[in-house]
Amino acid sequence: MRRAALALLAVSVLTACSAGPSNRPVIAVKGEENQPVDQSALAGPQPVPPLSEYKKDSLAWSPCNEQMKDRFGSNPPQGEQTYECARMTVVLDPPGRPGRGTLGIALMRVGTGKSALVVVNEPGGEPGTIKAARLAATLPKDLLSTYTIIGVDRRGTGRSDGMSCVPQATRAQLVEYDPTETEQSNLVVAAGDAAQECVLDLEGRLTAFDSWRAAADLERLRDYLGTDRLNAIGLGEGSRVITTYAQRYPNRIGRTVLDGAPDPTLDQVGVLESRAAAAEATFAAFATDCKTRGCALANPREDVQALLGQLRTNRVRGEYVDLTAGSALNAILTGLEDRSRWPQLADALVKARAGDTSGLFALLDPIVNDLDDNPPRFDAGLVIGCNDTATRIPPDRVKALTADWQSKHALFGAVFARQLLHCNPFPPPKAEKVDALKSAPPIVVLSTANDLSTPAAGTEHAAQRLPGSALVGWQGSGHGALGLSGCATTAVRDYLIDAKVPSNGTVCPP
Repeated sequence: MRRAALALLAVSVLTACSAGPSNRPVIAVKGEENQPVDQSALAGPQPVPPLSEYKKDSLAWSPCNEQMKDRFGSNPPQGEQTYECARMTVVLDPPGRPGRGTLGIALMRVGTGKSALVVVNEPGGEPGTIKAARLAATLPKDLLSTYTIIGVDRRGTGRSDGMSCVPQATRAQLVEYDPTETEQSNLVVAAGDAAQECVLDLEGRLTAFDSWRAAADLERLRDYLGTDRLNAIGLGEGSRVITTYAQRYPNRIGRTVLDGAPDPTLDQVGVLESRAAAAEATFAAFATDCKTRGCALANPREDVQALLGQLRTNRVRGEYVDLTAGSALNAILTGLEDRSRWPQLADALVKARAGDTSGLFALLDPIVNDLDDNPPRFDAGLVIGCNDTATRIPPDRVKALTADWQSKHALFGAVFARQLLHCNPFPPPKAEKVDALKSAPPIVVLSTANDLSTPAAGTEHAAQRLPGSALVGWQGSGHGALGLSGCATTAVRDYLIDAKVPSNGTVCPP
């Protein structure tokens, strides 16, 4: 009876959230004299924008080294940095009540530069404040004396009124589900329960958590900073927020870097299959690296398959999630994303085969657990991801795609195919109309050859949609090149500091 009541309430709330036309203008951009700007007025190549000073006291910044230390947990960034934090109030702007409500956005700054450089991460990754602090520790020192790095916990993540709306047991079900199971009804039910509970918890705010409104938050931040243009770095799915910002506010684009970008030419089915193929290629690179280093995994693919077989027979109980074949695959994908953690992933797999599963649980913890004062990443990744795509695939087709992708991408195909079920109970978003970007200052786009989150081909497609973009391709592996590839990092440094645009099609060695 409770499930039936929840379902009825969910349908009524979702209908209220998605009904009615949008009152939002097609282009919400203002010029220097507060006059609307049409993108057709922007034509021809543009120069790299000049740097300007930001207003350091525009927000109530305060020291937060201890807070950041707690949030880093057991893996703090290298070096000594001084952090300051602040909160910014933005308009919630739910589709059913445009322009209504407010939301708090958490910010962090590090560096001594006179210009501001904003960092936006993906919703299912580390909160942007934490990610920006880690990134700052890997960047050339003169970048931090030219810029102040400002990390943003995008709406719904981290300390920006972060989401934790999926019940713990339901979150565990979704992560633990073995994608090779022939019966998927349990996964369908769990996805429905997650959506229903998020509707009840977030109410009419549910559909306000997306990249479109996150872009408006950046415009609010630019206004607070008192700069004519926004200098920004988009990481992975965070690049979607930056490209949306560029489309909505084309005359506000500053020096911009995208490190991995989602493919704008594919629907969610195409995106997830491309990620499955990229995950297989990344695992192959991991296996090669493992053998080169002489790690204890004798045959990585065979060892993983054997571990999955063990877990299908005997799951390992955990505090927040059990280790099953499904959760182990999710842990492996998390480890593969971060190139610097490949030795840790290899050790975790070796120990798991011997009965010590602590390493794999450590990879899962941030996804499913409120850890180190950071909410579970799963919830924001689910809600924002579903609000950013209109794709909704019937269960029967998902089952067919699962069989097809598993035959093509043996280890990870089924994982990505089953993810298509996660968004089905959520209302599809109303597409916001915005003109394609016709002209822009040079934007530097970094791709990584084996990137399972934003595959290189998709990043190249994104670059092709950006006029005047300069693509730099790192022939490495993992998610993101900035701070990992010296060649790519130098290209970004020269662009951000010296306004030197790299040659389009530059290739960086592994």
